[in-house]
Amino acid sequence: MVTVNLFEHKVITILLVLSNVIYLSFKEKPKATRIHFLTGADIVQWLMKNLSIEDQGEAIHLGSLIAAQGYVFPISDHVLTLKDDGTFYRFQAPYFWPSNCWEPENTDYAIYLCKRTMQNKARLELADYEAENLARLQRAFARKWEFIFMQAEAQVKIDRKKDKTERKILDSQERAFWDVHRPVPGCVNTTEMDIRKCRRMKNPQKVKKSVYGVTEESQPQSPVHVPSQPIRKTTKEDFRKQITFLNLQIDRHCLKMSKVAESLIAYTEQYVEYDPFITPAEPSNPWISDDAALWDIEMSKEPSQQRVKRWGFSMDEVLKDPVGRDQFLRFLESEFSSENLRFWLAVQDLKKQPLQDVTTRVEEIWQEFLAPGAQSAINLDSHSYEKTSQNVKDPGRYTYEDAQGHLLVDFTARHASIRKFAELVFHLLPEIGLVNGNKLRDAGAYQHLFPYTSAEAEVTCKTIEEAFSVVYVSGSFVR
Repeated sequence: MVTVNLFEHKVITILLVLSNVIYLSFKEKPKATRIHFLTGADIVQWLMKNLSIEDQGEAIHLGSLIAAQGYVFPISDHVLTLKDDGTFYRFQAPYFWPSNCWEPENTDYAIYLCKRTMQNKARLELADYEAENLARLQRAFARKWEFIFMQAEAQVKIDRKKDKTERKILDSQERAFWDVHRPVPGCVNTTEMDIRKCRRMKNPQKVKKSVYGVTEESQPQSPVHVPSQPIRKTTKEDFRKQITFLNLQIDRHCLKMSKVAESLIAYTEQYVEYDPFITPAEPSNPWISDDAALWDIEMSKEPSQQRVKRWGFSMDEVLKDPVGRDQFLRFLESEFSSENLRFWLAVQDLKKQPLQDVTTRVEEIWQEFLAPGAQSAINLDSHSYEKTSQNVKDPGRYTYEDAQGHLLVDFTARHASIRKFAELVFHLLPEIGLVNGNKLRDAGAYQHLFPYTSAEAEVTCKTIEEAFSVVYVSGSFVR
């Protein structure tokens, strides 16, 4: 028995109910006056009424998703979408439903296109892209084209024995099936899977099967559609790898959704005033208001109120901001320890260098910061130094990645230096209007940044964010 996903199950349920309503509405009418289609507006109204959808756009979107999968299709259009107008639609036959896990072959597509060329009817005339596909398939299947042509002839003879109305409906359903599996150029292919998902997951239910009962095994590939490879049997080694993978998953630290939500909410609240979609920029955006004040502030060497406050979020914010980097570099120079930050900046610059200059730049950084007797030697642990020494032998943009990561940790681990830098920054705050003297203008608005008492401050200053916090205690700055 074929299983379907939740979306397909709900779609099939909706279709069965809707088609039953249509059938009951028209079964009492004489055969000559029965209606074999319905309009897009009828479908939209039915969805809104029976699924309690208040927004018409939402109903159209849901209907378009159903149409894109081929469960409902327009009679006179290859583009599978739902329009809220008088366009006529039909239900797809259950045999052609995507829930049957179809993966039709190019041979079937060739038979279908060849069959349409044999019938001199305007409604069955090939579109331009279909004619091009037929030409490609004819070249790809040149050796077996006679077999394909014979199959198409046999299908045409069978179709001619059917009732005219039944034949029209079947032709439209067959065309809609191929519009799903061989869509019009520019339309989304709903049956196409992401190649990364295909490599991670095998679907044993989605197998190759012929639409027209073609049983020949050797079916060459064509440029129109590349069929998937046969499913390989699972071996003992595959099971061992799966067991190893699952054991690793057990050891992974999984967060509760409530904790994740709290973290996201806290992050959003922290950065809300820096998001122009939520909080209008002050001064206004120069591209909207023709006021260049914002650019003037950005080019100014004096940090703004918002910049200084943002530096308190994390060390990353300090290093991302050019003004913050300059302030931090000047501070480290006063502490005679600027070589670490200069090395970090040099490595960042290395990642942006043209490939032809990378080798030279790697050697320059090594000679300046890491070589024996270097002018600006930096302190690295033995493991990072050994790994970096090996990387230098094969220079690249990420040769110093380990050393850079070690220094970034070192930045936030040096309690005294970070604390002093935080104090230095807070000395700037009265000048830019964030505080009046030693008091915050709105202490309540900043309490989440200053949660520590003076006793706790001495042992909890581990990051730049905490360092910014501890210099303000009980409404005043600790100097």
